[in-house]
Amino acid sequence: MRNLGSPREDAFWVNFLTNLSGERIGVLPYERMDSKVLDDTPEMIHNIPQPDFEQFLAKALENDPNVEIRKGFAFVSCSQDDDTVTSILEERNDDHPLYVRSRHVIGCDGARSQVRKCLGIGHEGEDSYETMMTIHFNADLRPVVKDRVGMLHWITDPACSGFIIAYSLSGNQVLISNFDSNKYPVQLWTDELSRNVVSAAIGADVPFEILSYRPWVLSRKVATQYRIGNVILAGDAAHSFPPTGGLGLNTGIADVHNLAYKIAAVHRGWADPGILESYNEERRPIAMVNAAQSVKNGKAIFSFLKTLGTAGIEDIQEARANLLKSIVDPGKQEMINEEVQGQREHFDNLELHIGYVYGQKDTPSHASHYIPKFVPGARLPHAWISCGGSSVLSPHQPLDVSYVKEWSMEDISARKASILDLCAYDSFTVLVGSGGVWGRSFGELQQRLAKKGIKINRYTAPGDFDFIFPEQKRLFSNIAEFASGGCILVRPDQHILAKVKPTDAINDLERHVLHHLGLA
Repeated sequence: MRNLGSPREDAFWVNFLTNLSGERIGVLPYERMDSKVLDDTPEMIHNIPQPDFEQFLAKALENDPNVEIRKGFAFVSCSQDDDTVTSILEERNDDHPLYVRSRHVIGCDGARSQVRKCLGIGHEGEDSYETMMTIHFNADLRPVVKDRVGMLHWITDPACSGFIIAYSLSGNQVLISNFDSNKYPVQLWTDELSRNVVSAAIGADVPFEILSYRPWVLSRKVATQYRIGNVILAGDAAHSFPPTGGLGLNTGIADVHNLAYKIAAVHRGWADPGILESYNEERRPIAMVNAAQSVKNGKAIFSFLKTLGTAGIEDIQEARANLLKSIVDPGKQEMINEEVQGQREHFDNLELHIGYVYGQKDTPSHASHYIPKFVPGARLPHAWISCGGSSVLSPHQPLDVSYVKEWSMEDISARKASILDLCAYDSFTVLVGSGGVWGRSFGELQQRLAKKGIKINRYTAPGDFDFIFPEQKRLFSNIAEFASGGCILVRPDQHILAKVKPTDAINDLERHVLHHLGLA
């Protein structure tokens, strides 16, 4: 997948520019792409165009006997009884509806979700407050950017105000630009108008090809509920954010990360259907936080543009004159730099990406400040581990961090497996220090749960695995209480279900698992 997106060396920065070939007003790091971030996550952030990501998924699924992909169909409506959903689909250029009966329907049909409309689910947030145009174009921008590479290039010229996402500096680019829909109605938008906007954003005579353009409304919407009966919403159908922060796709993937094992558990009979209500309870508050952060980021950008003298000025020539005057005004340089620095949280969301805690009502104090947490609902903190000759990581492939070019081969080879790899997608996982007292009792617990179709695995450190780095070992020994024989019970989605004390541990483990699955 890393071969499909932006190489790390090209994606390290966010540039603030008059246009792509004009003056650079400021520069910030893009997300956490420094090697130190791999102390907190086994995979560094990676940008990939959504169409390429969807093609990657489709290719991975095309030979899966459990998956059938049908293109050219649209969802019309559905009805449901206690156990079955009947959906009506419509094929393009065919008047005959297709009826599909299923146990569940997951609506992942975007911000204008017909599934959501069919359910009559409303939303919280603003309907609209600005119109945007996404222009997908192909161009070799390397001769223009030269050494000013970056993942994002924020263009401040009022003729094309927006940002270029440089998925590939020598080819695949996306420009997301504000435009006045009163002056340029969507229905009158043409290739020529798109070319004018892209030309202004580049600011140099560079050949390019317009591949597509699509208008959309900048808005913040979160569905009032994610589930009615056996029909469930996920992704943009459940929530849509402004692009400021780039939180939409990751939030959608995290939705199904939470939902997948719960749906599977219900279908396979090892969870009560009531577990699906926890999907709404856990995921909707996360979307509310991420939506609020996106709006906060948008306000910070508006403040930056206001300092440059372009915000709220309808006359393009006047706004451009203000911009060019502001960036050379010695009296404004400190204020402009402060505004650039004020965007840091906008482009570093590690706490929102991996630090969220299910069931926690407090909003994170800062989107960038990730703190490992050993509390129920938190994602199990990452640590680099070794397993010797053990096969406990099977079927996981070794991690490959060779894209971190500044690391030695020794650095790279030390980072082949994460403690997260111990957590199977179809079972609960118990992680314990060697001081834990278990004996035959854990095997007996496995047998009792197996009769209900529930899998649970246990891994001990040291023994089944060990920590590579002393600071991560100390973290698990002290905060996770491995040193005193405590253990961590982890859900199939890698989130902590419980921390269990060594006293009466087996009974506590069983109680937590059965309660989570709605079986107790």
